[in-house]
Amino acid sequence: MNPRTLLIESFQAAVGAADPLKILPQHLPQPPAGKTLVVGAGKAAAAMALAVEQHWPAAAALDGLVITRYRHGLLTNRIKVLEAGHPVPDESGEKAALEILRRVKTLGPNDLLLVLVSGGGSSLLSLPVDGIGMDELKVTTKELLRCGAPIQDMNTVRKHISSIQGGRLAAACKAQVLALIISDVTGDDPTHIGSGPCAPDPSTYQDALGIIARYGVKAPPQVMAHLQRGLRGEIAETPKPGDKLFGRVENRVIATAQGSLRAAATYFSAQGIAPAVLGDSVTGEAREVAKVYAALTRQIRDHGEPLKPPLALISGGECTVTVRGNGRGGRCAEFLLSLALELDGMPNVHGLACDTDGIDGSEDNAGAVLAPDSLARAGAAGISAKNLLANNDGYSFFEVLDDLVMTGPTRTNVNDYRVILVL
Repeated sequence: MNPRTLLIESFQAAVGAADPLKILPQHLPQPPAGKTLVVGAGKAAAAMALAVEQHWPAAAALDGLVITRYRHGLLTNRIKVLEAGHPVPDESGEKAALEILRRVKTLGPNDLLLVLVSGGGSSLLSLPVDGIGMDELKVTTKELLRCGAPIQDMNTVRKHISSIQGGRLAAACKAQVLALIISDVTGDDPTHIGSGPCAPDPSTYQDALGIIARYGVKAPPQVMAHLQRGLRGEIAETPKPGDKLFGRVENRVIATAQGSLRAAATYFSAQGIAPAVLGDSVTGEAREVAKVYAALTRQIRDHGEPLKPPLALISGGECTVTVRGNGRGGRCAEFLLSLALELDGMPNVHGLACDTDGIDGSEDNAGAVLAPDSLARAGAAGISAKNLLANNDGYSFFEVLDDLVMTGPTRTNVNDYRVILVL
């Protein structure tokens, strides 16, 4: 089997391990005495809703509304699926989130609120607090995306300007709450996944203001004024760990990056290639992380240490990109282009970096593949890898080589998948 096929099939194995249609049914509860309302948001929301419908008893009451990214919807019968903006929120998400909050408030003690949470929920479940409009929320989100802040820090800010995130969705109803969660965040803490609509929030207004200062976020005056009021105690904090309301709430993570990495490792083992899982929580600047991985690869290739080829170095997590140019390309393309420059055509080394949601950043590709001759082919085409990396334009590099990986929306998301194949 050729290296490109090995890489792509390993990615398919990783994505398959987080397929909601396969993994969600075993986590469904028994129907309550009252009614069941299904709500949710994220890139996997439509597939999760469909999985609920397919396995919920036909005679049991079921209704609901979930929000997913544009072009990620599916046909459902009992749970309505709406599409909205991601990674920047929009008015469609705001309108849907307002309807979700309204319906959640109608539930009673004998009812069940089933919440479907996945990556992307922070943007899609967008309902800013009074005094902050959608325009201000859009500006703040764009600033957070631009500055390269980790997702945990971004979500700390977003939870403190939201009427529905940071545990506030669970606080809004009197029913039992079960949140089924597909994690796209390193550490798999429910408070950070989709900004934790049903999870206790340990962060504070002071934390949010500190993040804005640390990363030089140019937040609108309305946002700053709200956070300052919260700091002074004029506005209530998000629900905290230990709050009695969480006695009727369960947050259950049903799919993780680690599970997908294990599935890929199993695939490589079956092909006679030793897998080495380097971690599911790799963070940092994508181009800098690539330098570390290149050094490890060189040690293995040249010296057979600390492991011997043939070998698949597998990792997950979410790197960041501090945008300094105006090119195209998400963190996976940036990682792989930096890796190409560091390896400089090293023989028998191939790579793949893809986002398991099928979308690398805001582009239409999941990621890309790298071959030993990628730099040489780019040079023959008159393409400067160094210039493209400086312009954050990994997409154009791999597009010219016809090495983009195009899957379309996978309707799940357990973060990035990276593999370096040393043959």
